[in-house]
Amino acid sequence: QVQVVESGGGSVQSGGTLRLSCVASGYTYSRYCMAWFRQVPGKGREGVAAYDSDGGTYYADSVKGRFTIYQDKAKNTLYLNMNNLKPEDTAMYYCAAEKGGSWCYYDPPTAFGYWGQGTQVTVSS
Repeated sequence: QVQVVESGGGSVQSGGTLRLSCVASGYTYSRYCMAWFRQVPGKGREGVAAYDSDGGTYYADSVKGRFTIYQDKAKNTLYLNMNNLKPEDTAMYYCAAEKGGSWCYYDPPTAFGYWGQGTQVTVSS
């Protein structure tokens, strides 16, 4: 059974930095795709960034140049470094995982079958 657990959310001021962590366990895929999504109340889940274990990272335009997705394979942990945070980045952030392939991208969220419980990020102006 695949389990996904996020951590690292919090509250920062505009321009600040946070790093989210995600550990996915219980899968044996040789190739996998992991991604970060975010959601605010009343809106759908928005893709932020995706990581293909075979190489390749993908970013939504709204975070390109500010966020970095990467994996520390030794720690089996996926990270999302978030720099120059803006109030509009405020959301619940979710990590998702799925068996990988050439499809790997941060959209649509329905492509991912395994999700964490979410971690809140709040950016104040």
